[in-house]
Amino acid sequence: MRLSDFDFELPEGLIATRPARPRSSARLLVAHGHSTTDARVSDLPSFLRPGDLLVLNDTRVIPARLTGTRTRDSAQGPATARIEVTLLEPAPGGQWQALAKPLRKLRQGEVIRFGEALSARVEAITDAGLTLSFDAEGEAFDAALAQVGAMPLPPYIAALRAPDDQDRTDYQTVWAERPGAVAAPTASLHFDEPLLASLEAMGVQRVHVTLHVGAGTFLPVKTDDVSQHRMHAERGIVTAEAAAAINAAKAEGRRVIPVGTTALRLIESAATEDGRIHPFDAQTDIFIRPGYRFRVTDGLMTNFHLPKSTLMMLVSALMGTERIRAIYAHAVHENYRFFSYGDASLLIPGD
Repeated sequence: MRLSDFDFELPEGLIATRPARPRSSARLLVAHGHSTTDARVSDLPSFLRPGDLLVLNDTRVIPARLTGTRTRDSAQGPATARIEVTLLEPAPGGQWQALAKPLRKLRQGEVIRFGEALSARVEAITDAGLTLSFDAEGEAFDAALAQVGAMPLPPYIAALRAPDDQDRTDYQTVWAERPGAVAAPTASLHFDEPLLASLEAMGVQRVHVTLHVGAGTFLPVKTDDVSQHRMHAERGIVTAEAAAAINAAKAEGRRVIPVGTTALRLIESAATEDGRIHPFDAQTDIFIRPGYRFRVTDGLMTNFHLPKSTLMMLVSALMGTERIRAIYAHAVHENYRFFSYGDASLLIPGD
């Protein structure tokens, strides 16, 4: 299977740079088997059944983009340089893995100061990035990061505009709880309190799991033979209570529908061959592509994804490659908005 099998033409004007308001007013393409319906996210209750179980990712995006300065003594006196840092993931000992621009200006042992509230020491540098130790930890670190950091918008949005204060709300789900992600579980951004109330009233259930989305989610696939691609690892947590709720739904013949590819990848990682979920707290680098046999998932709510991305491969595995081609051709023709702040799809494979 070649990378070109997952390519399609996408007009740049369909890339969303701001979300719909209210959140649930975004458009929703419903693909159930071979039928396709154009709707709104607020219509979601019309396409679900009482007893369906939605699996939601409760990770919280941290303001992981930082701008600072480093100072170095030279023969001409202290020299300063502006440094842009993007946090990637926690490292052992309270440190953080990060990217930096320009990386070549940094030296091991130097201190980068991000205003008065926060600074970090460069512990190690590699071709891929650096390891930082901050001068605050725990709640003090969270408070300082909130003061000096910016939301880490995806590259395809950041290329079109800079992040601003509105993104601190827009790029966070209404149920975000566990800090640690540097990218949002974007399908969940479409939910607001009125929609959640409507779903609860009709008997749709929901359960929370946690997958801290890493910046690696935006890395391109560089191998033409997709089987040679290696996924980045992300930490996921499925509690005993969440596992029991999912297992009960499956045992009772109710549908399990993750909201977002992150929730889907996590529950599939936590499932055994017989489709039972067990408590899970580990890294997952599961790579779902055509040919994968889904163990737990009965459907998926998700946004529209990048051409030639692993997420295009995932939805192709769920619905079939030709069916996804048709769904995406319809979305482009009907001017659906793409990517993180874009519209949504509800994908239910045929019986």
